[in-house]
Amino acid sequence: MTRKGFVSQLGMEREEAFRKADEFGFDFIELMMDGDNHREELDVRREEILSRLEEHGLEFMVHLPFSVDIGSPHEHVRHGSMEEIRAAVETAASLGAEKAVLHASSRGAWDAAWSDEEIQDLIIESVRELDEDAVDHGVEVCVENIPEGFFTIHDFERLFDETEASMTLDTGHARIDGMDSGDIRDFVQQHNDRISHIHVNDSRFEEDDHVPFGSGNLDFEEIFSPLQEGWNGTLSLEVFTEDWDYIRMSREKLDEMI
Repeated sequence: MTRKGFVSQLGMEREEAFRKADEFGFDFIELMMDGDNHREELDVRREEILSRLEEHGLEFMVHLPFSVDIGSPHEHVRHGSMEEIRAAVETAASLGAEKAVLHASSRGAWDAAWSDEEIQDLIIESVRELDEDAVDHGVEVCVENIPEGFFTIHDFERLFDETEASMTLDTGHARIDGMDSGDIRDFVQQHNDRISHIHVNDSRFEEDDHVPFGSGNLDFEEIFSPLQEGWNGTLSLEVFTEDWDYIRMSREKLDEMI
């Protein structure tokens, strides 16, 4: 049976998120490791968090920090970013995290000076190293497709070929990069052996909407159709809201569809 959770949002109080995940019948929570959930805060609260996860019967996953640059052409920037991600993975592992979502991206590459291929080479090297390190901690790195970046959904063949990392498929991000529901279904059909995690990101337009599940116009029944036999990955509802009613309704609609 496919396990389901949701991605926490900035502004959500952590304990309330755990309570709501339990109340709404989710299997896990995917905690955003930024802001109040930065690794240093999680380290301080480790025993408390482990107790709450056990109390609410929740599994645990993380979304690694956004504001790092594992593809920087500047050695010390890239090295520092890698060390920060490694430290975040160690914190996640200490909390029993099964999966860690990673952005394979670069924020500081000046396109007049560095080619896309050069930055992609650096990102590939970083992903390979981070994936190997995470395996040693019992955590599965799941690289997310980032729209209009260095590794959009159209570039993942290279990541699949040159690393062992799993994928987080973000459906809304795929749409921004020109895929409709049928195109995403075909991608899932071709790569379901490497897609371990899906950000269920509904949208109304070719934008990063993250609207409540079912209120957009992506055809998730079509998108998920190749996963019905033998797939044992995980689904995270990613809804940009602090209104718990929308999270609850999204869960109910996802259950109805599945």
